[in-house]
Amino acid sequence: MSSQSNTDNQSEITVTLPDGSQRQFSHGACVRDIAADIGPGLAKHTVAGKVNGKLVDTVDPITQDASVQIITPKNDEGLEIIRHSCAHLIGHAVKQLYPTAKMVIGPVIADGFYYDIAYERPFTPEDLAAIEKLMGELIAKDYDVIKRLLPREEVISIFQERGEEYKLRLIGDMPDEQQMGMYFHEEYVDMCRGPHVPNTRFLKHVKLTKLSGAYWRGDAKNEQLQRIYGTAWVDKKQLKAYLRRIEEAEKRDHRKLGRELNLFHFHEDAPGAVFWHPQGWTVFQELIAYMRRYQQDAGYVEINSPDAMDRSLWEISGHWQNYHDHMFTTETEDGRVLALKPMNCPGGVLMYHHGRKSYRDLPIRMAEFGKVHRYEPSGALHGLMRVRHFTQDDAHIYCTPQQMGTECSNVVALVLDIYRQFGFEDVRIKLSTRPENRMGDDAMWDMLEGALTQALEGMALEYSINPGEGAFYGPKLEFVLRDAIGRDWQCGTLQVDMNLPERFGIDYVDEEGQRKRPVMLHRALFGSLERFTGILIEHYAGKLPAWLSPTQAIVLSIAEAHGDYAKDVAQLLRGVGVRAEFDVRNEKIGYKIREQTLQRVPFLLVVGARECEEGTVAIRTREGEDLGVMPIEQALAMLSQQVQAPDHAARQETLQQLRERLNKHTPEAA
Repeated sequence: MSSQSNTDNQSEITVTLPDGSQRQFSHGACVRDIAADIGPGLAKHTVAGKVNGKLVDTVDPITQDASVQIITPKNDEGLEIIRHSCAHLIGHAVKQLYPTAKMVIGPVIADGFYYDIAYERPFTPEDLAAIEKLMGELIAKDYDVIKRLLPREEVISIFQERGEEYKLRLIGDMPDEQQMGMYFHEEYVDMCRGPHVPNTRFLKHVKLTKLSGAYWRGDAKNEQLQRIYGTAWVDKKQLKAYLRRIEEAEKRDHRKLGRELNLFHFHEDAPGAVFWHPQGWTVFQELIAYMRRYQQDAGYVEINSPDAMDRSLWEISGHWQNYHDHMFTTETEDGRVLALKPMNCPGGVLMYHHGRKSYRDLPIRMAEFGKVHRYEPSGALHGLMRVRHFTQDDAHIYCTPQQMGTECSNVVALVLDIYRQFGFEDVRIKLSTRPENRMGDDAMWDMLEGALTQALEGMALEYSINPGEGAFYGPKLEFVLRDAIGRDWQCGTLQVDMNLPERFGIDYVDEEGQRKRPVMLHRALFGSLERFTGILIEHYAGKLPAWLSPTQAIVLSIAEAHGDYAKDVAQLLRGVGVRAEFDVRNEKIGYKIREQTLQRVPFLLVVGARECEEGTVAIRTREGEDLGVMPIEQALAMLSQQVQAPDHAARQETLQQLRERLNKHTPEAA
């Protein structure tokens, strides 16, 4: 990267490198100079630098003593910079191919980047291929990306001359910025805070992935734009691996599988709301039943609060001030303004507030499978993953400050155990700390953040920190699952809160008869149950565990004469708790087996003349494994065991332990 800044030799600065070593440089030296001083190999691979913890371009002058880290493509920050520069490269190619296009914004996203563009006609797949081809030609030129810091008025003049009206609008959003970074890609120029790669040689492993629509500022009321998505990686191997993962993700897309397996659908008359079919509703209800049992064993009580509550409640909670744009509201004939709850918290607080509480009552763990309603822009809706109406598996724990640490540890242990039951062993934990817009003072936030860090460190769990990403009422832990094809999903959360108890004035009576504020923990295990269902469908590629599958076994008759026997076997299976169906259509048995295998039914039972005569069934799995022919009673016992939920064995063991304890109290034992 080139720059118009000149090195000033009037004084020296001391640069401290990550290994603790120090070097002297002229005042105004840049990251490029430091990398070259260390070695030509490092200089060749330098993408940017980090000066006193802040990312900078390779040409930005360093004017005082500083800690400096050289950023290469091997660093996470380096890869992000490469992707950001690829977004600019889209602009360079688009403006050459379609000069009247207006460039809008081009940010980095997970695993890639996109650029929003205004153009008079929709881009086609052929356009996408042409843009990618030209990007490859531009990259091959290995041209330098030149950074210039220009006065505001000059930047405005440049974009006025080029007719870039959206860039001018963005400048208007930054009235206090008097100097702006401009990046010149040959004749193309873009405005950005940076940093960016110094040369296009770093951008060789890029692929444009898809086209979609978007709205200016993400608002459906504004004009529609076109969005070009892409991905970029450090080398060809990483790019190929990502493209294979995307191909696999398309096969696993829960929207596609939802149609094929007859689980759910959406309708334009209810945007962002799920229509659950019987098969899908079975999965959904099984998840709730599983969680209900688990929570009961962990000492939770289940409640249910109203869907619509008065505006005054949301003003007290702070949601009206902080979340109003995402709330559905209505006004009644008597002038009351009601809001459909976007969160379950205030209803849970009112439940606690009903009746006096003593320290002897705490902790109180209230769980709720509450339906919440949040307005999401239509462009953001995405199957089960992003909806406007969903069920949240919330719980609110009210405890004393002394109990807070133990309760946090218990929640973390509960969350991790449940995820393991679903096959998620790789779980990352993130601690989101105080945001700028928050309730409460720093002393309170210190205590709440401390409770979460102590819980994690006490359990020897690794975690990362998301500075400023906490909720407005308290810090939170986020639990991120890695699925079967390596994608990360943020699901469960744990938030510690003393602000809502204060705002609502809830209390308990302590040992000395004094009224004290409880600590409130907000806990979600799956988060949105709709979203978690979508994650499970994709994680298992539709082959849900047998206990969760809507149909666990299906009995297939070989010929019409075996139909009654097949129906009776299915009825027996239902009697021992197996969700069983039968298929007695006059179709070839091979066709039936293929069809039900595609429906991901875990167990296929085939019955013909021999099975009818001997009272047996032939069993195979959806994976094609032949389990052989067995008597009906043996099949019933085996299948009823195979379809048990993951908590069944532990619950049976607990019951056995209780029976043994009870026996010790009998006269015979005495």
